[in-house]
Formats: sequence, C-alpha cells, structure tokens
Amino acid sequence: MVKWLVTLVLALMILGLLTPWLQRLGLGRLPGDMRIKHKRGLFYFPFTSVILMSLALSLLAYLLGR
Repeated sequence: MVKWLVTLVLALMILGLLTPWLQRLGLGRLPGDMRIKHKRGLFYFPFTSVILMSLALSLLAYLLGR
C-alpha cells in the first residue's frame, strides 16, 4: 500500500514539473479540454489530455513489460 502511495506522489510531482513543457506540445488545449471562466476563478477540466496521456503511459508500460 505504501509503495503505491509513494509511486502516486512521485508521478504527480513529475507531472507537475513537466506541465509547462507539455503545454508547449499542445496538451491542455486539445478539443475536449474544458475551461470555464467564472467570477470566482477559472475551472479547468482536461478530459482529452488525460485520456491521451493515459493511453501513452499504458502503451509505454506494455512495451517495457515485454
């Protein structure tokens, strides 16, 4: 259980550090990513980007597992 928690925290930290670089590649501005501006702030829902990154990471894990 602790290994999964540590892995999740490290993955989130790495993803957070790579966010500016990934935005230059277009992730976060794909069709299906929603930004809602409200007087209280900006709400961001990156549906398409999350699905695309999940598919890429799944493919990478599959290829490395062989």
